[in-house]
Amino acid sequence: MSAGERAKAKAEQVVGRTVRKAAHAVHKQTLEAKGAALEARGMMRGAKERAKSSFKG
Repeated sequence: MSAGERAKAKAEQVVGRTVRKAAHAVHKQTLEAKGAALEARGMMRGAKERAKSSFKG
């Protein structure tokens, strides 16, 4: 797994989680959904990279 892609995946997870929790606190449902989507995208990016690295070695 490349370090850049790993960092990008982790950053998306952290930012998405932060946005989701902040939006939940101020009762903004659409922003909360966008944060959850960003967090999920980061989790999928990490899973993709882990799968690629398992096939390589």
